[in-house]
Amino acid sequence: MAVRQHLDGLSDEDLVGFTDLKGAVGRPRRVWALTAAGHARYPDNHAALTLGLVRAARDLYGEAGLERLVAHRETETRVAYAAELGAISGLGQRVARLAALRSAEGYMAEVEVDGAGGWLLIENHCSICAAASACPGFCRSELAVFRAVLGADASVERVEHLLSGGRRCVYRIAAAAGAASAAA
Repeated sequence: MAVRQHLDGLSDEDLVGFTDLKGAVGRPRRVWALTAAGHARYPDNHAALTLGLVRAARDLYGEAGLERLVAHRETETRVAYAAELGAISGLGQRVARLAALRSAEGYMAEVEVDGAGGWLLIENHCSICAAASACPGFCRSELAVFRAVLGADASVERVEHLLSGGRRCVYRIAAAAGAASAAA
């Protein structure tokens, strides 16, 4: 009870937020998470280091060199994701596995069924936000990776973008026109 009271106090200060998850029986389970203000209270120099590296790459190698760096990361990511998704046949299952991979990388990803018969891959946190702010090629690259690893039978479009003023990044994924059944 003392912990919950402390969390309630932190919530009043906008340092933590919560979601109530309804279960089959009993009162809802409350899941707590740090807010942006909460994250800001803890020292973290990753963003400054990343921005410094992006600036240094641009200064030393120019825009073309920075694009080569992004392309290299894109290739490595595509190969790693393809290895994880290769044996999964259903598009819905591939989307779910991709979300799990993204969550393991810090994106707090989840999948929701889209009312149009597809899925929404929702990334509630951007673990490369600082780098993407300095080099939008990273965002372009992520979209290209998703399209490549989900395959020709999938249509992938970004419908919300954090760096374009969205609350998060959201991708609508559906079976491509003429594709076989998108069974989950």
